[in-house]
Amino acid sequence: MKTIGMLMWEHRLIERVIGLFPEEVARIGTTNRVNTVFIQTAVDFIRTYADRTHHGKEEDILFRELKEKPLAPDLARIMGELIDEHIYARSVVKRLVDANDRYIKGEDTIRDITEQLELLAGFYPAHIRKEDKDFFHQSMEYLSPEEQDRMKGEFEDFDRMMIHEKYKSLVETLSGRPVSWSPPGMVR
Repeated sequence: MKTIGMLMWEHRLIERVIGLFPEEVARIGTTNRVNTVFIQTAVDFIRTYADRTHHGKEEDILFRELKEKPLAPDLARIMGELIDEHIYARSVVKRLVDANDRYIKGEDTIRDITEQLELLAGFYPAHIRKEDKDFFHQSMEYLSPEEQDRMKGEFEDFDRMMIHEKYKSLVETLSGRPVSWSPPGMVR
């Protein structure tokens, strides 16, 4: 699989989860109740898989490499937009988490929750389309086959470390104490 093939495959999985959001918004509209477990699970998927794993490979590896290249102005502009869009998605997810937490505590945040779900449902397809159609293939022209192979190896190493990162964080949250041990090569 090519370097960008890995990223595009991840897009297909992200699309499947995001595709559930309009259905969830409709269900909330019908029942006037929020399935807080669905929201928590969706947030975990977005934060761990879509953002940390997928956007992490883009930002920490692909964009890092491309920043060293003399990119065409249009491609550099798109890369800047993609970075800004990642930041935007994080802010929407944060608002969704806050609204869900307040709902669990008894506040009526149904409108806030559905608004954030709708924003994410609208955002991700356009963002993915921009990466797939306007950026990934064009960016590969700036990387040699050797650089692409090295980057693919970094992507694979990044993925291997994610399970350790996720569950190290969980142990720290549950115990209330930092874990001093990290597996060799852990990125964060």
